[in-house]
Amino acid sequence: MSALLDLRQLSVAYGGIQAVKGLNLHLQEGELVSLIGANGAGKTTTLKAICGLLAPQSGEVLYQGRSLKGQGAWDLVAQGLVMVPEGRGIFTRMTIDENLRMGAYLRRDGEVNADMESVYQRFPRLKERHRQLAGTLSGGEQQMLAMGRALLARPKLLLLDEPSMGLAPLMVDKIFEVITDIAQQGVTVLLVEQNAHRALEIANRAYVMESGELVLEGPAQSLLNDPQVQAAYLGL
Repeated sequence: MSALLDLRQLSVAYGGIQAVKGLNLHLQEGELVSLIGANGAGKTTTLKAICGLLAPQSGEVLYQGRSLKGQGAWDLVAQGLVMVPEGRGIFTRMTIDENLRMGAYLRRDGEVNADMESVYQRFPRLKERHRQLAGTLSGGEQQMLAMGRALLARPKLLLLDEPSMGLAPLMVDKIFEVITDIAQQGVTVLLVEQNAHRALEIANRAYVMESGELVLEGPAQSLLNDPQVQAAYLGL
């Protein structure tokens, strides 16, 4: 069975800096896969190359069996490849309701309102404040909004970049609960996350990245119990 996402010898450079070096990574449909590693390892660069925000130096990104070469991020959203960026990227001067509707900008079906209600059921706090400007929300509420907006695009593959960064512990619990639920509903998820322990706990498989290269991969539970991973990333 062909992978939903398949990176083949992907390399990405910023000027003279080689940020990603010959990456081979794949996701099967329905998987939740975590990509962990220290700051500067190349994780965010990898996500940006997948979703069309950075052009690869060499190698291929295949999605649903087809090369994404030459396609922009807007083309990929229409195909169900959606990213929630680090820092959330919400429209601060628009309301919660308007932000969510931007997620459905490319849709032409009649089910947007039903999907809006589904997001509000998932995040009741957003429904309570749906007319409030997004820039006035707390960090956790903004992360909820960013994830809700992505869901309005009806993703087949959801890329999440550091969704728990800077959040209070209770909000971190909520975000990981939502990620797990999204995956259980059949959305394929690639999760980049500094909280390696939580990322490995919820994933099916995982990759460990160092200095632009993958150094370990395997079932998430195995990596969670790996002494090398525990020492380097889990503080054990």
